[in-house]
Amino acid sequence: MVLKVCVGSSCHLRGSYDVIEEMKRLIKEHGMEGKIDLQASFCMGNCQNGVSLKADEVLVHNANKDNCEELFLTQVLPRVK
Repeated sequence: MVLKVCVGSSCHLRGSYDVIEEMKRLIKEHGMEGKIDLQASFCMGNCQNGVSLKADEVLVHNANKDNCEELFLTQVLPRVK
């Protein structure tokens, strides 16, 4: 599964690199290395909705350091095959 985190200007200012670091931690913690390909991506076109993620092709809005674990458990892990 591919997990992309937007690092465009707006998302960068809203903490996309904190989200990436938290996702790296969660991937390792849940033993998903090799099953989740974490990538940085430029603008996903949802600048007004905070840091955006794409779990495969499903767009998730308003990611931040504080809600990463919830998003990982509810939006990312269920999509891992």
